[in-house]
Amino acid sequence: MKTTLPAPSEVIGAFEETYREQSERFTGDEPAWQPVHTVYVPADQVSADTVDAWGRTATELLHEHLFSPGELPPLCGLDPDLAAPVHERVRRKLRIEPVEDLRIDFEDGYGRRPDAEEDRHVESAAAAVAAMARAGTLPRRWGLRVKSFADGDPVRSVRTLDGFLTEVVAQVGSLPAGFTVTFPKVLMEAYLGQFAACLETLEGALGLPERTLRFEIQVEAPQTVAFLLRSPDLVRSLKGRLAAAHFGVFDYTASCGLPPHEQRLDHPVCDHAREVMRVAFAGTGVELSDGSLAAHPASDRTEDVRALWARHAALVAHSLSNGFYQGWDMHPSHLVSRYAAVYAFHLANYEEYCARVEAWEQRRDAGGGVMDEPATIRSLMAALRRADHALSL
Repeated sequence: MKTTLPAPSEVIGAFEETYREQSERFTGDEPAWQPVHTVYVPADQVSADTVDAWGRTATELLHEHLFSPGELPPLCGLDPDLAAPVHERVRRKLRIEPVEDLRIDFEDGYGRRPDAEEDRHVESAAAAVAAMARAGTLPRRWGLRVKSFADGDPVRSVRTLDGFLTEVVAQVGSLPAGFTVTFPKVLMEAYLGQFAACLETLEGALGLPERTLRFEIQVEAPQTVAFLLRSPDLVRSLKGRLAAAHFGVFDYTASCGLPPHEQRLDHPVCDHAREVMRVAFAGTGVELSDGSLAAHPASDRTEDVRALWARHAALVAHSLSNGFYQGWDMHPSHLVSRYAAVYAFHLANYEEYCARVEAWEQRRDAGGGVMDEPATIRSLMAALRRADHALSL
């Protein structure tokens, strides 16, 4: 082949340096296992029985208000053909693994307490975790949410984390796998580096392996969204300690001035914030999570329980359709609608996705007028991996 340029590499210039920076900044988005939810429980309410109690309560609600699979489709727009397998999966999940991710809350769900009282709850929460670890009931992902540095008292935040980890390691003999800490209300970008430094120091003092202590930030203020957009090197600057970004719907919508009745997960303001999160963390390996529904059944009546499930399932479906595969659950009733919506979402297109990938690999037409692009095939394969993770029991 004839060419004109004698030495293309000289024209390209500093490619190697740029490519190395790309590799360091964008480590990839290969879907690994990610919990479908995070369950938040105030620190003073956590016990060794918390996970089992949530599972029992959710199971009782399911049996009392949604015993028949045929009653499921109207609640979450489910194909009637999937009602039986989804219902059975929900029932089994509540029995085998009701909670995938537990976060012990020392922030908004706990409130401001005297130091001595919070210290006591740090000890009792650590004892609960140690008991669950010994019993084999500690969820695959677990941790705590500390108070925000934005509250003006970072010492209380770090003291709680230090005391909690010190107690857990002392009682268990090591730090159980799956730990993460939630860092809320990040109004100033500098707080992230300060908190990461605390984790590094605490990690060394406890004799833990490097980068055992990782954290997730909560995106719950316009100020956070603003610095995410202007800080392309944020993830790399935190040296592998940033594990996830979780959206905080109520603080965010309040910060945006929305009236209380519009502070909802599917508001366009929230869609915008989540899209900024997606753009800011694309390709970095940082997990994304949506927020919560702050409601429980208005009464024990079936119509009220089902109304709550329908609303929650619709919000979960909204998150899933927008590529947010995790959210927060704040009440045991949410487990039923969470798992029903998640299973319905992943099962609805599973066979079609498999067929399209198989057709591509065999270099034949997928049928139905579909013309898949390589990027679409990658997304189909990623969707199947996420489905496999979510559907496994």
